[in-house]
Amino acid sequence: MYTRLRSLVLLCVMVSGFAGSVSAATEPQYRVGATATGVPFTFLDVKSQSIQGMMIDAVQAVADAAGFEVGIQQTTFSALIPSLTSKKIDVISAAMLRTPVREKVVQFSDPVFSYGEGLMVKADDQTAYTKMEDLAGQVVGAQVGTVFFDELNKRGIFKEVRGYDSIADLMRDLTLGRIKAGFADRPIMAYQLAQGGHDQVRLVRDYQPVIMGDVCLVVRKGDSEMLARVNKGIAAIKADGSLERIIEKWKLN
Repeated sequence: MYTRLRSLVLLCVMVSGFAGSVSAATEPQYRVGATATGVPFTFLDVKSQSIQGMMIDAVQAVADAAGFEVGIQQTTFSALIPSLTSKKIDVISAAMLRTPVREKVVQFSDPVFSYGEGLMVKADDQTAYTKMEDLAGQVVGAQVGTVFFDELNKRGIFKEVRGYDSIADLMRDLTLGRIKAGFADRPIMAYQLAQGGHDQVRLVRDYQPVIMGDVCLVVRKGDSEMLARVNKGIAAIKADGSLERIIEKWKLN
């Protein structure tokens, strides 16, 4: 009797463990790289000490819709793609625009959000800049690793192009007069300026962006299964209105 009971208990444990492994297999967890300096897309919330933002809400909604789990890992913007290709992370969810150069190295999902670059100058500079060429011969800045930084260097019309790890660092040098202007993600700059505390700089309203692009989720090149899973989730949150509600929550529309 004891032997039969023991065998039954062991069988139950084995079945339970098998069921758990099946559940885990159907709900894989992926490591998501996100920056702490891309408010409102991704940023470090000091109260919760966690990465929050529009792209965090979006990737979580995609995961829920497509049947997987995500763990967010704080990563500097310039290290996002290297971290993905070296398999330190599985997905990038940040304010990263899709470009032909990046597509040679990684795969981009269907679009989540679209925007272009913005121009920021000191508040007492009331010049109506409308294009990059208006600042030819000046010292300008942009965030390292962005398409804006690459474009400024490629144009070859500036006295110097300085690189920054974050938009906050760029704003600091602009305020101190170390650069004439700064180029960065327009929604991020607009959001940060709207929060107050940056009265010495302004967003140039007349400036027309030249680099319009799509913000997507990013996966390793060749991982067609992961790309299909992510795109399935994006399609679902677009269809049920979840993505639009997330965009409205973060005042990006």
